[in-house]
Amino acid sequence: MLNALGLLKQRRFLPLFTTQFLGAFNDNLFKTSMVLFATYAVFNDPKMEANFNALATGLGILPFFLLSALAGQLADSHDKARIIRIVKTVEIGIMLLGATGLMVARAGHPSLGIGLMLGAVLCLGVHSTFFGPIKYAILPQHLKPCDVLGGTGLVEAGTYLAILLGTVTAGWIPIEGAAASVLIVAVIGWFSGRQVPPAPREGPPLKLDYNPFTASWRLISATLHIPRLFLAIVAISFFWTIGAVLIIVFPPLVKNVLTADERVASFVIAVFSVGVAIGSVVINTMLKGRISAKFSPASVIAMGGFVVLFSFLARNWTAAPAGHYYDWAGFIRQPGAIPVLGTLLAIAITGGMFVVPLYAFLTTTVEKDQTARTVAANNVVNSGAMTIGSILVIGITAMGVSPEDMLFLVAAMCLVSAWLAQKLHRACDADATGCLPALRE
Repeated sequence: MLNALGLLKQRRFLPLFTTQFLGAFNDNLFKTSMVLFATYAVFNDPKMEANFNALATGLGILPFFLLSALAGQLADSHDKARIIRIVKTVEIGIMLLGATGLMVARAGHPSLGIGLMLGAVLCLGVHSTFFGPIKYAILPQHLKPCDVLGGTGLVEAGTYLAILLGTVTAGWIPIEGAAASVLIVAVIGWFSGRQVPPAPREGPPLKLDYNPFTASWRLISATLHIPRLFLAIVAISFFWTIGAVLIIVFPPLVKNVLTADERVASFVIAVFSVGVAIGSVVINTMLKGRISAKFSPASVIAMGGFVVLFSFLARNWTAAPAGHYYDWAGFIRQPGAIPVLGTLLAIAITGGMFVVPLYAFLTTTVEKDQTARTVAANNVVNSGAMTIGSILVIGITAMGVSPEDMLFLVAAMCLVSAWLAQKLHRACDADATGCLPALRE
């Protein structure tokens, strides 16, 4: 990974890294500010809080399901750097809408403000849908083969560090500060996006299919018939469904079970983000540049074990007096605070170790003119699985299942992910090339 850090000095990588870092930071600063405001200042019902978080998650995911096929086609048929510039320009308008929603809600009109904010979340989903395939597909085009795994790890680590900073910042600055910040960061991201080197189309021209349903079906059919890609995509989808459920239940769990304030809630979400970044670095070091799923099954089984442990720790938590919430100082003084945070960190680290090699696998086992469409197919399946996860949370919450009990569902999904990753590893072992040989200069 130390060698990979040298990529940050190179123009073929640094502008892309900076642009995606700022985008992830801004996205999470806005979404976390919105969720915390709704959880602590608008709703006073655990079911309503969970349902709102699930609705916001679903709206953010919906564009991935509908538009990923088109996004992948555009990325593989046009200059990827030019698409980045267009996307970052649109982001400024989206953040203006979101900032307006924050200020309207703060001014005493929560219904209208939340409507505007949810509209911004939907638009941010569209923004991410078109940027997502590019940030991975552009790497094999700009980097040497031996640098792709390191570059993928840096992108993942950078994304989660940005999520960390955006999430923590949301818990500590007022709504007015969040509204101003998302606009400023969007403008800075626009400037950095203009520095990304050209990445023109490779391979024959594509005839674009603008019908989202037929395009998605053709995209998935063209990708998932390859057994190893099918296993990798489905395994990644289970991981992100797990992540969606965790992110949905965390804020109400922190508020109603750990009885802590919004600053603690933002920090708890942030711990998950930094853990995935650490896991990205750890697995890159363990694999030594080789793209392999051999550590993925054990990693996600360990993740499931830590999820179960976290559920038990939450059950034994000493709640604050009725009507009160622990601030950060009060929270950290509780006997169970360090085990809770340590377990969350472990969940995230093992999750990062599971998913990063699978992303690198997607972008390096197909031709360069097909990478964006492969990532887009992955996004379609991921978003469908995450949408199902969000709906599942709403249904289970309506049945009266508590957030700490819902964590057992997450643990069960980890076992399914481990089974899929093991099948992928065995498929690679059965291949004479091991799916992908050790990468060299």
